[in-house]
Amino acid sequence: MNKKIILIAACTILNLTLLSACFPSIPESKPSEQGIVEAVDPEDQLVFPTPLPTRPVYQPGELVSYIVQTGDTLPALAAHFNTTEREIRQENPVLPESTTTLPPGLPLEIPIYYQPLWGSAYQIIPDCLFPNGPAQLEFDAVDFVNSQPGWFKTYSAYTGSKTRTGGELIAYITDNFSISPQLLLALVEYQTGALSNPEQPDDELNPYPLGLNVKYRTGLYQQLLLAANMLNNGYYGWRRGEIKNYELQDGTLVVPDPWQNASTVALQLYFARSMSGDQYQNAIHGNGLVRTYQTLFGDVWTACEAHIPGSLTQPNFILPFENNRFWAFTGGPHTAWGDGEPLAAIDFAPPNIAGGCVTTDQYATALADGLIVRTDTAIAVLDLDRDGKEQTGWVVFYLHLATDSIPPVGTTLKQGDRIGLPSCEGGRSTGTHVHIARKYNGEWITADGALPFTLDGWIVRNGDEIYQGYLEKFGRQIIASVAGDQTSHIHREP
Repeated sequence: MNKKIILIAACTILNLTLLSACFPSIPESKPSEQGIVEAVDPEDQLVFPTPLPTRPVYQPGELVSYIVQTGDTLPALAAHFNTTEREIRQENPVLPESTTTLPPGLPLEIPIYYQPLWGSAYQIIPDCLFPNGPAQLEFDAVDFVNSQPGWFKTYSAYTGSKTRTGGELIAYITDNFSISPQLLLALVEYQTGALSNPEQPDDELNPYPLGLNVKYRTGLYQQLLLAANMLNNGYYGWRRGEIKNYELQDGTLVVPDPWQNASTVALQLYFARSMSGDQYQNAIHGNGLVRTYQTLFGDVWTACEAHIPGSLTQPNFILPFENNRFWAFTGGPHTAWGDGEPLAAIDFAPPNIAGGCVTTDQYATALADGLIVRTDTAIAVLDLDRDGKEQTGWVVFYLHLATDSIPPVGTTLKQGDRIGLPSCEGGRSTGTHVHIARKYNGEWITADGALPFTLDGWIVRNGDEIYQGYLEKFGRQIIASVAGDQTSHIHREP
């Protein structure tokens, strides 16, 4: 869809509901002369009465125009438009036989097969503002929160072995989930007013400040963890073409608009879970979250460039252990962090200890040359472009390393150098192993898909369930096994 139409329009009315559903029902914020957010009188809200044009009922196989968005792949587009990769290729012979990510801005003609109940075509933010990527390089969450008049700067919670303040909590979640700190802060302000309101509400009166009524997830920090996890599930689920529909709290079924971008689908799913009725409608349109975001951080559509280029290729990676060793492939594609999506991580373990939490003297190694840019309990992050920024270029994330075996930040490693000993430290683990995942410009890259994880020529493939799957090379398969079965063993040759 023409992005100018998307920006001018502000509210799509699902199922022909009244225009009054476009009126805001949650207090918003406006910038003061100093750039600090202040509460706004509800009567001072902007109203955008123009609905988006609705989609026609397309004939089966009818060609529609589509402009490639950053991170698009053929498998995902085929799923979104209810068609097949073969049909898309037939109508677009310009596409090479070997295609990873598609080049942003490329016009395509896509055969569409209509599905009812399409949701809003309004795009909330561009995908370059979703991950903790290049657009966030100059942003400091702690400084920003501390500069605001609201109570969030004095809020604190204990996590990661210490007590952290509001800005520090945002930075901590951002590092782990690789979600934009600005997006999380916009959610905090939009739903709680914590950046503009100096009076902190009573947690006992409102234990679920983000509207996520989940047992044992009370208080803003626990709610933010849930929000980050839900957003990643939506974003990467749409990236993989796995999200077909979602349900609103009143039971209405919504099929995401085929032209949508991943960040908007993620936010639609999040607000469907945390809000209902007019609140949900307001949140996903021009007078909702995006207005708060732009109040805090400026125009979303001029803030950044496409962060995933066309024809993205992975650097040359080796298996993550030393030469002349047999290890076990103990985990097929599963989440890089949290639960569910993104299915970006895989696991390996020395085979003699697979399945138990015991010590080992066999080191995990660097997949490629790089610089250690971040460490934490059981975590090492290897920056392959060695610019010292985790938000840019290719990065390899390691988890479950023995903390005292990890090289310090600033250490340069060559491909195959030791990066730490596998362990059970860090998060949930049933056995000593190392967990590895890839990121590019802050975005997790799924282990199987248009650009599969490849190590020494072994290509990662999904299984029927998470942690299942296999490695494939020249017709040979290595089957993932949590127990380290013989079929999971793989040898690293010099």
